[in-house]
Amino acid sequence: MKATLILLLLAQVSWAGPFEQRGLFDFMLEDEASGIEPYKQVLPPDHMEPMVPMCPFRCQCHLRVVQCSDLGLDKVPRHIPPDTTLLDLQNNKITEIKDDDFKGLKNLHTLILVNNKISKINPGVFTPLVKLERLYLSKNHLKELPDKMPKTLQELRAHENEISKVRKTVFNGLNHLIVIELGTNPLKSSGIENGAFQSMKRLSYLRIADTNITAIPQGLPLSLTELHLDGNKITKVDASSLKGLTNLAKLGLSFNSISAVDNGSLANIPHVREIHLDNNKLTRVPVGLAEHKYIQVVYLHNNNISEVGVNDFCPPGYNTKKTSYSRVSLFSNPVQYWELPPTAFRCVYVSGALQLGNF
Repeated sequence: MKATLILLLLAQVSWAGPFEQRGLFDFMLEDEASGIEPYKQVLPPDHMEPMVPMCPFRCQCHLRVVQCSDLGLDKVPRHIPPDTTLLDLQNNKITEIKDDDFKGLKNLHTLILVNNKISKINPGVFTPLVKLERLYLSKNHLKELPDKMPKTLQELRAHENEISKVRKTVFNGLNHLIVIELGTNPLKSSGIENGAFQSMKRLSYLRIADTNITAIPQGLPLSLTELHLDGNKITKVDASSLKGLTNLAKLGLSFNSISAVDNGSLANIPHVREIHLDNNKLTRVPVGLAEHKYIQVVYLHNNNISEVGVNDFCPPGYNTKKTSYSRVSLFSNPVQYWELPPTAFRCVYVSGALQLGNF
């Protein structure tokens, strides 16, 4: 009996051919021929694989950042993913921002349009950007700042354009704006509307350097901590122009034509720590420096100062100044260092803080 079973098994093995790997379609054909339907995996709708988000042609998309810089683009590309948080379009040839260019980008935080050829921004084009915080428009051909900017905006940079007018209505409602950069524009004092920046309660940094303004803009917000007006044509510092700026810590007025700082001007900025008045036409040390308790840096080089008084920099009494000077520059003035009163810098304790000449 056992012998008979072994013979039967051997006969079956001898009839079977060697194992051959067959393709998937072979098995499917077999199933169809046998009338058996091949197995189909049906996924419920909520388990379907997500669609791969689109990316504009030639751009790079990664982690909600879309980079389309240096591509020679003449317009804003289409098919920008709706979840984009940073869009970089700098160094292209875009000439106009149209109505639907940023439609649907509700999550955009930063928009970079630096170094294009933009001369026109359609009104309301930024309205869909309900979360925009940083807008960079520098190095373009804009004549005016765009209207209807998002209320969420915190930083606006538009230097090196052709802006000749700054209207108060542009900044109405921008209560979160902290930084404004408007340097290197053909601005004149008459082109800045009185109180243009006054409505912004959180503005901390304002730079209007290398323009044609002849006076400090009126009606500056009281929240300012840094004011940079270097490289202009300002001739005088009036007490009224700095009135109320009690939070100002840094004042930049280098490379102007300032010949006088009115009495009481510096008293309006009691917490100032740095004053840059170098490369002007001052004939004396500004009155009021000695009363400042926190001032640390004073640049007065390249002026016409010919005399320094005993109390020009330091208060009469000791221990009334809260901080010591870390830098005082007086070089390139007609005053001779050997003519300075020995006690004129009695409140300077830092070695090397005083610069009187090239050495």
